Amino acid sequence: MTEGWDFQVTMDNTYIVIMAGGSGTRFWPLSREAMPKQLLRIDGEETLIQQTIARVRPLIPTDHIHIVTNKSQADQIRYQVPELNRNNFIIEPAAKNTAAAIGLAAVYLNHHNADSVMGILPADHVVKNKEAFLDTMKCAFTAAREGYLITIGIKPVRPETGYGYIHAGEPLNPSTGIFYVDRFTEKPDIDTAKKYVADGRYFWNSGMFVWKTSVIISEIERHMPSLGAGLKEIRSAIGSSDESSVISRVFAGLESVSIDYGIMEKSDKVVVIQADLGWSDVGSWTALDDISPRDARGNVIAGNVVDVESRDSIIYASNRLVATAGLNDMVVVDTEDATLVCHKDRAQDVKKIVDELKKRGAEEHLTHRTVIRPWGSYTLLEKGDRYKIKRIEVNPGARLSFQMHYHRSEHWVVVSGTAKVRRGEEEFFVNPNESTYIPMETKHRLENPGRIPLQIIEVQNGEYLEEDDIVRFDDAYGRE
Repeated sequence: MTEGWDFQVTMDNTYIVIMAGGSGTRFWPLSREAMPKQLLRIDGEETLIQQTIARVRPLIPTDHIHIVTNKSQADQIRYQVPELNRNNFIIEPAAKNTAAAIGLAAVYLNHHNADSVMGILPADHVVKNKEAFLDTMKCAFTAAREGYLITIGIKPVRPETGYGYIHAGEPLNPSTGIFYVDRFTEKPDIDTAKKYVADGRYFWNSGMFVWKTSVIISEIERHMPSLGAGLKEIRSAIGSSDESSVISRVFAGLESVSIDYGIMEKSDKVVVIQADLGWSDVGSWTALDDISPRDARGNVIAGNVVDVESRDSIIYASNRLVATAGLNDMVVVDTEDATLVCHKDRAQDVKKIVDELKKRGAEEHLTHRTVIRPWGSYTLLEKGDRYKIKRIEVNPGARLSFQMHYHRSEHWVVVSGTAKVRRGEEEFFVNPNESTYIPMETKHRLENPGRIPLQIIEVQNGEYLEEDDIVRFDDAYGRE
């Protein structure tokens, strides 16, 4: 069946689905729940999700790229990838792990194209060998059309205890490095990982998959009947007025199960393509050792750092000066509101820190002091009982949504630039060193009509000052 395969990609039924719902807790304090790892510039000038999209553009047209994410992250992603429209986004109503997310995407694509083939890519991985990646994906799409579930196995370059492994069995197509999967194994201890590397038939589980939508839906119905029944309900509601409510109801009743456990470990259709891609899942701060340049002492240093004779350490600074001396195998990460210091051996434990912050109700797990918005940014300067002070910067030509707040009033003082303000039925300009007041429950909009950034200081007063107290009536960026 595999002889004579022509490794070409048929554009009209080929799709890429990018999984972008993760929180990236192991990259705290740089990543936050509202600014997860895929939205960060960790390796180069582009964010990880921008890199992922650029990586597949030579393969398929942009309108065949879809992103699965949640409602809270969708706006930030849309801001970073304006080339994708709203129809390219598939929004999960609740996080139910990868089986549900992939099933939802498969149902949508299959509804519109019954012969569709989908590639699944994480949004937050690094791939250095882009040509090898494209060749691997072409091979995977071809094999998927034969009815197989394809997983991409990365040739290991070292014993790694942080990855799951795939044990390759008999060859399906030896000339292209395709093998039946004998079994999936969990993250091993170091001695077992060394044996896997020496064996030569074990590959890192990359979390990248390719299959026909009809095949993965059939396998879900076979091995995960509860999810399969839910997906049937969703499919019948696509395009109807009940679509959103049906998806929410179905997801509320689903178990949280990964695609690996729910399908890949049970199906008899799974094959692995071995690949050498210069790949990293950037799973913790120590991954920078693999993807970033090091200095003469083996350090990865970024930002405003002065170091004296440290070795094999990762030191990251934002605006503040970070000075280090004599460190060995350490991780130091400084942001405007939090600092992380740990040994490299404990980098995976950063997730435990985030869990503790959540228990305390600390905002540092959720967001940075400076928050990027499509129109510019705001920085939290101070917060107290019944008041909050922000510095707001609006880009030239940009404007905030026409909105209202039920629980707070706002005072605006212009620092630089000129503000165009709509307050109720009024419309007027506010210049530097001038101010205006927005009463509670008053519709308003802030706009920058000028050619330089508009900076204002905003003082909020009220009983409730969180960001979800916004009622939008009109928005230039398509937000609800």
